[in-house]
Amino acid sequence: MQRWRGLEEIPQDWGRSVVTIGSYDGVHRGHQLIIGRAVERARELGVPAVVVTFDPHPSEVVRPGSHPPLLAPHHRRAELMGELGVDAVLVLPFTTEFSKLSPADFIVKVLVDKLHARVVVEGPNFRFGHRAAGNVDYLAELGATYDYEVEVVDLYVTGEAGGGQPFSSTLTRRLVGEGDVAGAAEILGRPHRVEGVVVRGAQRGRELGYPTANVETLPHTAVPADGVYAGWLTANGERMPAAISVGTNPQFDGTERTVEAYAIDRVGLDLYGLHVAVDFLAYVRGQKKFDSIEALLEAIADDVKRCRELTGEYDAR
Repeated sequence: MQRWRGLEEIPQDWGRSVVTIGSYDGVHRGHQLIIGRAVERARELGVPAVVVTFDPHPSEVVRPGSHPPLLAPHHRRAELMGELGVDAVLVLPFTTEFSKLSPADFIVKVLVDKLHARVVVEGPNFRFGHRAAGNVDYLAELGATYDYEVEVVDLYVTGEAGGGQPFSSTLTRRLVGEGDVAGAAEILGRPHRVEGVVVRGAQRGRELGYPTANVETLPHTAVPADGVYAGWLTANGERMPAAISVGTNPQFDGTERTVEAYAIDRVGLDLYGLHVAVDFLAYVRGQKKFDSIEALLEAIADDVKRCRELTGEYDAR
């Protein structure tokens, strides 16, 4: 899969393509419907499927300080899109100048002049251009002039997550923030992932017999609510069952919020400086301060046992 940052990286000889545009944060099951349809049309027509997305999130430029927590960094979104069959991902730097492009100018500069769109696949509420003035009707109207077709896909999937609300990135962020990682996983179609570099912490876990990877998360990451979770730690391509702690470590009066993962039944791991991924499967319990270290150790042993069971059951399915 090709990855481009900015219009200038698109090959000069790029031909016709099927395009879909959006932030696609999380690449959740609704997004997968749109992207999957774009790939399907591309295969039918014998042309590449291209996803156009933005960095930073448009809200941060339009309303500084309003950047939402991110469900997936751009490299992870590209990986997920590649798994869906996408041939190229174009990340457009979203600047103040870019935000002022009229809908017509956006269509010409991006879809027509550079990507030579033959089909554009979008959700029904897609908006684009200055002040989000463009919509799918306008996109289709100009398609008659510039020789591309517009296909609108209903991306609204529903299930138990969020009490039956339509699946969306906004709902997913809310569930993650509440610690409902199982609900978030239903929307995403996979466990929610947090990534970052392993850094040195207070090393209390090591002293207690449960050494943890202290993950310095990427900026704007959607981190689950404080608590203990079952999930996996992936490092150097190896996926390991893990007991994950999110919070300030109240037992030792901590103040800094951290994400720490204990790789269950693994001895002698040295992960410092590595970029790792932490996948959240299920909420186990909230953070609390225990009356003694002995009580804490007993609770950790129970947590690890439960996390081992939950990840084992998931893998068995």
